Amino acid sequence: MPGLLRGMARTAVIAGTATSVSNRVSRRQANRWAQQEAAYEPQPAYEPVPQAAPVAAAPDPIEQLKQLGELHQQGVLTDEEFAAQKARLLG
Repeated sequence: MPGLLRGMARTAVIAGTATSVSNRVSRRQANRWAQQEAAYEPQPAYEPVPQAAPVAAAPDPIEQLKQLGELHQQGVLTDEEFAAQKARLLG
């Protein structure tokens, strides 16, 4: 009977050691994978489409005519320049 107990004890020690080593290896491998995963930044599968610049509102032709009139009155624009710019604004 002592031989049987000794054999069972030896088997239990070997199995316990194997389980402990296996668990330690599994934890170490899981930690390595977690570190690699944390270091890895996935690249998007596509290039993001740049957003279009907002379209500026068309300037008010009446305001532009007023500004042209003021410039003409101040003498910045000649009669010919004023007439050309006015014709361009009015189409």
